[in-house]
Amino acid sequence: NIQRQISLLFKKLSMKRKNSIARKKANKEKLLFKDPKILNFYTKFKSIIFKNIKDKSFALAVSGGSDSLCLAYFTKMYASEFGNKIHVLIVDHNLRKESHQEALKVKAILGKRKILGKILSWKGKVPKSNIQKKARDMRYTMLSNYCVKNKIKYLITAHHGDDQIENFFIRLIRGSGLTGLSSMEINTKYNRHLKIIRPFLDLKKKDLKYITLNYFKTYIEDPSNKNEKFLRVRIRKYRKSMEKEGLDTGKIIKTVHNLVSANRALNFYKDKAIYRHVSFVSKNKCLINKQIFLDEAGEIIFKSFSDILSLISGAYYPPRSRKVIDLINRVKKIKFTKSTLGGCVVEKKDNFILISKELKIRKMS
Repeated sequence: NIQRQISLLFKKLSMKRKNSIARKKANKEKLLFKDPKILNFYTKFKSIIFKNIKDKSFALAVSGGSDSLCLAYFTKMYASEFGNKIHVLIVDHNLRKESHQEALKVKAILGKRKILGKILSWKGKVPKSNIQKKARDMRYTMLSNYCVKNKIKYLITAHHGDDQIENFFIRLIRGSGLTGLSSMEINTKYNRHLKIIRPFLDLKKKDLKYITLNYFKTYIEDPSNKNEKFLRVRIRKYRKSMEKEGLDTGKIIKTVHNLVSANRALNFYKDKAIYRHVSFVSKNKCLINKQIFLDEAGEIIFKSFSDILSLISGAYYPPRSRKVIDLINRVKKIKFTKSTLGGCVVEKKDNFILISKELKIRKMS
């Protein structure tokens, strides 16, 4: 009994020592928040994550840029504070020869701050055209597959206010409707298994860079950010010119917020329309009652078809608005029998429209 009591005493002392060391490490990290500006940004971040993520385990996408490294830092602090398990995912698109080395460099930068990163490497065909869109699709495919495999329901990304403004202008140039112009929201459903959380939408890139340089002292600059063949890069230059002419970017953000609010209202009625008129046969197949064309407004029909095409195909973004509208107009015609769009097959079946995932036939070598 005496030996047992001595053993228990040593265990308690050992646990106290470990807890003391852990507290000292946590306090050392928190000293970095002595900057009130960083503390203010972290408090906003913490509030959004706490409100939108209900699980102890979640993932985040880190590219090595100043915004994503800031995300890794804040997420590390949040996990330390609330005991979460985080999966820090680095995507290697394999688009350039240097891409794998860059991914390793990002992993090393994180490692120096005791953040464990995992590299996801693309193994499929590398695109030669429409590179930015296809790279985005590749990125989300890898991230989503990892999350599904590891039963993770939430993925955090570092999209910020400047991204929001750039998306607005890009979609305005392309003639997007309300859904496109309202751009990104803090909490978005990616597919049946995954939600994307964007806690930085009210922050500017320069703020995230300030935080990252305070903590990591470095970040990686994506060379494509200076390549003017990409519309997004040209938009950034236009913005600088417009700001010199007095364009108030704060008003653009306010406009986007108003569009988001209007889009949410339409989504409410779109969800009701899908509930009334759509039956999901399986995760890759559904039937739409043609009564939807008589009962619902044009915008609700458009949003319903866009959502269903995205959901059935598994793509993050639905097909372009013009293509969806053309499909709806064709479907309404008596002579319509079958068509394909956005990775889906659309067929007429009596009083229903059948939408199913398009099967890709692999060529035998």
